[in-house]
Amino acid sequence: MAKIFEKFKQKLDERYGDNENYHCLSTILPYFKPYLKRTFLALGLAVPIGALDAVIALALKPYMDIVMMDKQMQSAWYLPILIVIFTTVQGVLNYLATYMNDWVGGRVTNDLKLTLYTKLMRQSPAFFEKQTSGKIIKAYNNDADKSCSGLLTNMKTCISRLFSSLSLIGVLFYNSWMLAIIAVVVLTCAMIPLVKIKSAIKDVYNRSEGENAKVFTTYNEAFSGNKVIAGYNLYNLKENQFKKLVNTVFGLKMKITQHVGWLSPMMHIIVSIGIAVVIGLGSYFIVKGQLSAGQFVSFITALIMLYTPIKGLGNNAKNISTCLCAMERVVSKLEKIPSIQDCDGAVDFPEFKDKIEFKDVKFSYIKGKRVLNGISLEVKKGETIAFVGNSGGGKTTLVNLLPRFYNVKNGDLTFDGISVNAIKVDSLRQNVAVVFQDNFLFEGSIKENIALGNLQATDEMIWQAVKESYLEDFVKSLDKGLDTQIGERGMLLSGGQKQRIGIARAFLKNAPILVLDEATSALDNESEHIVQQAIENLMKDRTVFVIAHRLTTVQNADRIAVINNGYLTELGNHSELMAIPNGEYKRLYEMQFS
Repeated sequence: MAKIFEKFKQKLDERYGDNENYHCLSTILPYFKPYLKRTFLALGLAVPIGALDAVIALALKPYMDIVMMDKQMQSAWYLPILIVIFTTVQGVLNYLATYMNDWVGGRVTNDLKLTLYTKLMRQSPAFFEKQTSGKIIKAYNNDADKSCSGLLTNMKTCISRLFSSLSLIGVLFYNSWMLAIIAVVVLTCAMIPLVKIKSAIKDVYNRSEGENAKVFTTYNEAFSGNKVIAGYNLYNLKENQFKKLVNTVFGLKMKITQHVGWLSPMMHIIVSIGIAVVIGLGSYFIVKGQLSAGQFVSFITALIMLYTPIKGLGNNAKNISTCLCAMERVVSKLEKIPSIQDCDGAVDFPEFKDKIEFKDVKFSYIKGKRVLNGISLEVKKGETIAFVGNSGGGKTTLVNLLPRFYNVKNGDLTFDGISVNAIKVDSLRQNVAVVFQDNFLFEGSIKENIALGNLQATDEMIWQAVKESYLEDFVKSLDKGLDTQIGERGMLLSGGQKQRIGIARAFLKNAPILVLDEATSALDNESEHIVQQAIENLMKDRTVFVIAHRLTTVQNADRIAVINNGYLTELGNHSELMAIPNGEYKRLYEMQFS
């Protein structure tokens, strides 16, 4: 089965490789490969399900001719029983097809979501800075559902309705080929507009999905920013913003309806004209003796029944078009190459023995607007260096280059002479621990969040990290200790407790290089004192990069670098910098302690 699939796909690639829809399908179809038998079974069952629709219409011919016209009941007693049997078989097959369809669709969707999630996790911080949570949810979760489960469901329904239509058309030709030709011509005219649907709704549909993503973002902001909304009485503002947003979504939804809503009534009108013509001609043929009453009733029944799957195919065409639009967005995510990745020939992080060196490093988030302007700096192993300066001066950007959250494109950053771009990303980050100003905590227990620093850590190692981080008294005061649940983003903890969990996590990681990005700036004096003690434990025997606005926390650093407007303006220890007349560091120090 797999070999047949590969050969079939190869031929299609050669013929339709440049087609946009085919490109999307060919990217998604390999996810069905592990479940090919079940997929074909699910779609194959739709064939008899649709074909059995013709049984009732076909049975009416002998019923009308024998019972209604010839008054011979005994010759047609089996017809009602056959209809019940065939309808029961159709119902059972429909259940099996639906179950199999949902099973395959669910498994394929899960596989696709896993791939998308893996892709998402590998994107750089720059990617997330340009996205909203709503767009992420829509693109990496909801679109996956639509493009796999939605497509398979609609394909199954489409196949069922297609074979229902074909079987009913067969009944039409069986009863009268002349009337059947008229009916087929009319139905063909009714189907022509369906081919235009996707191009008509694509742009509007994508805009609609973008606005729906903003709705998700608004809900997330209401959850995360509830205290700000309450504290500043922003209820009316947020309500008006949300009202404007949902009205925009409504407007786009109505535009989609304008594009496709006319299909159903137009098809209804065209089919009604066809039925009227068929009834007129059929009556004429009956009078002339060219058509029996049974044939005519069977024909009309099949024609009326045919309208339902034909109309349904119109809805399917619309739904498949939306699935393809979602699929295009999914494929764009699958094909998106992370900006941070290993280069050819990348090596493991070297055994750190000597120094880290910034060599004329220039950096820009936005083209033409530099954040770093040629920073050159050497940091010896075991040294603690602090970065101070004006807000937005480039301190955080500089240390974010160490774990390669951003690529160094101008200049270089080396570890014992090896460029950061030549080191495997995972290996590099395993050797750099970062304690942020606001350490992100995941939903779960205290123990689970600390253990993220080292997933193989023993209970003894975790408790040692707890002690070193001055968390022991706090943990022992809790009924469930380390197993205490902390809520989403650690909402049940204070700022100081969150920071100490982040520090404990860094202890477990035991990386030789440590980055402290304003780890105490958001804390009160008492919490800062405790956290600072934990940080001093963490800094032992490591090469440490510290960013701080409170200069009391960096006075004991081996060296202090003053970074202003992307330039390294001063470098030295506390005493050396204080001795510089009108120096930047001296000015900052005197401002804080005046």
